[in-house]
Amino acid sequence: MPAPTTFDHSTTDYSLARAYNLAKAAELAYQDDGTIDEQAHAWGFDTVRHHRTRFTPPFPLQDTQAYTMAGDGMIVTAFRGTEPAQVRDWLTDSTTPPWPGPARTGFVHYGFAEALASVYPDVAETIGELRTNGQSLWFTGHSLGGALAMLVAARLDLEDPHLQADGVYTFGQPRTCDRLLAGAYDGALQGRTHRFVHGNDIVPQLPPEPAFTHVKTLHHIDDDGRVRENTGFVTGLTERAKGLGEAAFSPNGEGIRDHLMRGYLAALEKSLA
Repeated sequence: MPAPTTFDHSTTDYSLARAYNLAKAAELAYQDDGTIDEQAHAWGFDTVRHHRTRFTPPFPLQDTQAYTMAGDGMIVTAFRGTEPAQVRDWLTDSTTPPWPGPARTGFVHYGFAEALASVYPDVAETIGELRTNGQSLWFTGHSLGGALAMLVAARLDLEDPHLQADGVYTFGQPRTCDRLLAGAYDGALQGRTHRFVHGNDIVPQLPPEPAFTHVKTLHHIDDDGRVRENTGFVTGLTERAKGLGEAAFSPNGEGIRDHLMRGYLAALEKSLA
């Protein structure tokens, strides 16, 4: 079937059409407020709230940006990512201190945790205010935004479980937390979480193991739109992620090319076709 042009507000089952919808929502997070508002309304969401908080971490990030769109049957919060060149240092810095995870469960990458902490109160308050009709709740994001989508779902599940997510879809998400938090997360949200990796995207191989790990479930999608399910499929990417110097983050290299949001959308469109 062709890529959907509208949002399905009614179902909560996993599907590639749902993945495409949420990939478009993740892409939209890179746009200005007016563009986000216009598109969200076109998708059938009556209310849009913007979340933006500036902070000063020990990394080259300046703010956290996200938006929440709500309709009668569905609420989506999408987190904005950032450019690979801006995140290289904090993705590869092995001296980055850990940050206690939600409900003090495990540990989280410091940069991700501080980015989420700067905007979390506004996001949680907005969802609590807008979820008046039992709407399904979804989180999505690309790159850094994917890490924040996973972490906000984890925090709500562990600290405010009546706001548990119905689905978390991430694209090019870096490793975000340690094994303890990943295990707790998977115990609650594995069937609702879908982590997409396109081709040889290098970012999901960072920060390095064993300090950081991924939550399940993985969907690996190639340039021809073939989707392979399971955590064991991606082979060889760890080798490509070694020696993380400037060359690994070259704009012309496949590791960064495959990380771009437009590559994820193009691959999903082929898969749907």
